[in-house]
Amino acid sequence: MFGGVGIYASDRFFALIADDTLYLKVDESNRPDFEARGMGPFRPYAEHGEVMQYYEVPADLLDDPEALRPWAEKAIAVAGRKKVKR
Repeated sequence: MFGGVGIYASDRFFALIADDTLYLKVDESNRPDFEARGMGPFRPYAEHGEVMQYYEVPADLLDDPEALRPWAEKAIAVAGRKKVKR
């Protein structure tokens, strides 16, 4: 699908790694947190301009698990709210 690695919490696909960059799932509840830090969306096919509902994690959070935890918890909650396509 995107050539990266998907990260799950139980059955919730809440994060991905692509090109050595971690992205977390977003919706209207947590997207402003990422935008306030200047982070942008994952674009699997940059030439097509398509974006996925995952935003890059600020680099300083990667070195601080306690600071990263609430961001990940919000992403897991977002993933839990999404309807599963069947």
